[in-house]
Amino acid sequence: MVVAAYFALPQRFRWILLLLASYYFYMSWSYKYVILILAATVVNYLAGLFIGSTENRLKRKAFLAIGVITSLGILFFYKYFNFFGDSLNALFHAINIRQTIPYYDVLLPVGISFYTFQTLSYTIDVYYHKQPVERHFGIFALYVSFFPQLVAGPIERSVNLLPQFYQRHTIEYTRIRDGVILAVWGFFKKVVIADRLSEYVNTVYNHPADHSGLQFVIATFFFAFQIYCDFSGYSDIARGTAKIMGYELMINFRRPYFSANIREFWQRWHISLSSWFRDYVYIPLGGNRVAKWRWYLNLFITFLVSGLWHGANWTFVIWGALHGFYQVIGTSFKNVSPKFRNRNLSFVVNVFITFLIVCFAWIFFRANKVSEAFFILFKIFDFSSYSGLVNLFHFKADFSLSLLFLFILLVLEIFLERGTLVNRLRSLSRPLKWALFILILAVIMVFGKWDEVNFLYFQF
Repeated sequence: MVVAAYFALPQRFRWILLLLASYYFYMSWSYKYVILILAATVVNYLAGLFIGSTENRLKRKAFLAIGVITSLGILFFYKYFNFFGDSLNALFHAINIRQTIPYYDVLLPVGISFYTFQTLSYTIDVYYHKQPVERHFGIFALYVSFFPQLVAGPIERSVNLLPQFYQRHTIEYTRIRDGVILAVWGFFKKVVIADRLSEYVNTVYNHPADHSGLQFVIATFFFAFQIYCDFSGYSDIARGTAKIMGYELMINFRRPYFSANIREFWQRWHISLSSWFRDYVYIPLGGNRVAKWRWYLNLFITFLVSGLWHGANWTFVIWGALHGFYQVIGTSFKNVSPKFRNRNLSFVVNVFITFLIVCFAWIFFRANKVSEAFFILFKIFDFSSYSGLVNLFHFKADFSLSLLFLFILLVLEIFLERGTLVNRLRSLSRPLKWALFILILAVIMVFGKWDEVNFLYFQF
């Protein structure tokens, strides 16, 4: 309906429609918290105006500080205050201090981490003269709240997205077709693969005492593909929806499990976030333009903060620390990796090793508590706890279907990685293309899990 109205309206009114649709989309979750996204919008809009109005260095820094502190302050209160308060209370109790920090019963606003980082990138880019000041408040508000990517990214840059709101978009069959296909592919990954895998993963991880080491191995591998299909599925839906209307959002995933090292993994996984931390945390810390020990520290700090961004739980902090450790080790020994005379074998071995260490870190990401994560690790490495394949088939047909669709996913992604799939599809006749498209829709309708399963990254 929004798309039809969008193309029916004159160009000068389209931003109004998109802004109203975006705020309606957000308010359908909770109308109370719309004030937060509005506050982030107003603060950073004004900060950008004031920064752009002067070349006085101190004033520019002051306005930048106001925008950054206000935005991060809102994020800290709603996402991290209780986490740090509980951690300090536990510390006070351990050293016999009676002081306690109060607990506030507040709901974590959906998407707050995403739109906070998106607004901050604009203000910081204006400060460094990388982005012109946006003086149209409505357009800026739309940039912050654009509904396809509002609640789970990609985290867009103002340099890319803001100019697109001034462009005239017409109805183009090829672009609309590509957008629909991208969105359908995203739905396939979400409801057919991710939501199906989640049933096994949740059963095992939410009841760790009831399961064996082998079940945890399978559940961890399943979770690796669940979170990938869930999040990349959302990104594809967002990009496809935006593309239908003429907007190009950045690619957020490039088949990360084909990475041959951990550095490459982060160049392929959640690209909008990893590039955000690179540009606004890692480089300001000094990047690699410092002494080697400081370089390693900068890498570690960046990924530690990235872990904390994902959630107010020590499990995420440990997950980020592990990836920081991986980065330091990988950078230190970047020329040391299994090499064979057969180049393809070397690639496969490196990809497999990278996948294993990523899965090891996923255990902490998925575990409900740190203690449960270590319990799961103990079970995995206690081979006497392995109870055979029979206990794996809790869901019987669903388990088999999960393996089948994972196999289909891997085959398709291998062709996508090689760059041959798109050309092969384009070479098909139009009737065959339509038949394939209808088949995919039928698979989604028949095999999709249509329970109300939220996207994983909505919680971040």
